[in-house]
Amino acid sequence: MLDGFSNFFAWMEALSPIWAYVTLLVIAYGENVLPPIPGDMVVVFGGYMAGLGQLHLGIVILLSTIGGALGFMTMYAVGYTLGRSVLNPNRLQWLPREGFDRARRWIHQYGYGVIAANRFLSGARSVISLTAGMFRMEVVRTAWWCTVSALVWTGLISYAGYAVGENWDLVVTYLRAYGRIMATILVLVAVGLGVRWYWQRQGSAETTGSDDEASPGTR
Repeated sequence: MLDGFSNFFAWMEALSPIWAYVTLLVIAYGENVLPPIPGDMVVVFGGYMAGLGQLHLGIVILLSTIGGALGFMTMYAVGYTLGRSVLNPNRLQWLPREGFDRARRWIHQYGYGVIAANRFLSGARSVISLTAGMFRMEVVRTAWWCTVSALVWTGLISYAGYAVGENWDLVVTYLRAYGRIMATILVLVAVGLGVRWYWQRQGSAETTGSDDEASPGTR
């Protein structure tokens, strides 16, 4: 599973601590801007390196949090600047287009709770940050909750890499399984919200029609 990245991890392990920290910060930032970057995998490996004594776990968590929060706010700024033109299929083509509709429903339904949970919503982080910017959500509150979310998530996965040592790749395996489960749950939630919205709209239309029929002054 990790064969394609084995050379990268061997390279990172051979770096001096300062350059390993810089790499960690850059990858944690870039994951939000270019989602194919395996940021979580690198954070777990950073925890593993801390377990070897090559890095400090607290600094791994700090830099991963800063990188994740800055990446989120970068995409927020893009969404804020571009507005609804973000939805243009010719823009940001590497992002899943169907994710925007889900993110808009979640933000409409749960507000800043979606920002607080974004790190746990695997595969939807960049879409959520863009949508938050597109909706012009308050900058300070958005920055606060995305930072809290990044801190909790990176703290958990880096400590997992630190704790399991040589078996750190098992953490990545579980994270991928978690990502697939979360993707399924998110689709089901989106379908449920869509169905509820449809029935609420139907009920509202029927109520309006009944009121019109009951009002003789409209005839």
